[in-house]
Amino acid sequence: MSSEVENVIIIGSGPAGHTAAIYTARANLKPLMFEGFSAGGLPGGQLMTTTEVENYPGFPEGITGPELMLHFRKQSERFGTRILTQDVEKVDFSKRPFTVVSDGVVHKAHAVIVATGAAAKWLGIESERRLANAGVSACATCDGALPAFRNKELVVVGGGDTAMEEAQFLTRFASKILLVHRRDEFRASKIMRDRARKNPKIEFIVNTGIDEILGDKHVTGVRLRNLKSGEVMERPVAGVFIAIGHKPNTGLFEGQLALEETGYITTKGKGSYTSVEGVFACGDVQDHTYRQAVTAAGSGCTAAIDCERWLEMQDK
Repeated sequence: MSSEVENVIIIGSGPAGHTAAIYTARANLKPLMFEGFSAGGLPGGQLMTTTEVENYPGFPEGITGPELMLHFRKQSERFGTRILTQDVEKVDFSKRPFTVVSDGVVHKAHAVIVATGAAAKWLGIESERRLANAGVSACATCDGALPAFRNKELVVVGGGDTAMEEAQFLTRFASKILLVHRRDEFRASKIMRDRARKNPKIEFIVNTGIDEILGDKHVTGVRLRNLKSGEVMERPVAGVFIAIGHKPNTGLFEGQLALEETGYITTKGKGSYTSVEGVFACGDVQDHTYRQAVTAAGSGCTAAIDCERWLEMQDK
């Protein structure tokens, strides 16, 4: 067991976690970060699998996801954040100081900031993994405006509000959107379905799954299978956007924190307070609406300020 009780432990190392680290470190709280547990165990979060980031303020020429996260990490360390490249195995928020177990070592903390992120759900086919960031994306807002997709036909996979929103968004850049869904009924709200159906650039392809995404170094097409008739067809497209949902990385906190039905951590009002006093959450682990690097960073700032003020009230 570590003999020292930390002021704050941060679990996760995406934009939210590092922003929380920068703010708490500058407040002289000497944060300890476990960077391994973010976006399914990937240090740096989802941006580590993103090639071009063109919508993060301050980088007018764009920047790659890994480069951006390296900047975040260096800034955290500059102000004194201690970073352990380890996954957290277990937490106990039932009593204070809180317990965080990593690599078999028990760490204690007066406060904890959870920034473990979320991971996109994927179809699970080999070509999807092979062509990730080469025409396959899980974020239209992040990647849709890239030159490779402009004035081209694209595929959006999914049947919920997210799929409808991403299809609508992509019509600003693409010549046509093929909205592919495994069923002929949609989870999306009626208003979102109606908007998509009224858009002349969106073609609905229902009862259909993707057998394979075609292409060598970049997406060139898709092989589709009608799940009722078995008919197979190929369509030339420049990109495939997977919009079948995200899964928050909250398995570690089941039974410890109040979670929404979809697994996201419940936070109170506009702040970062969770159901356990002294535990704060920020970023995609509690945000199922925006899921952007810049909004995650903003919520990391919120969590740090909430944490600092709460510790002051505890006279820590």
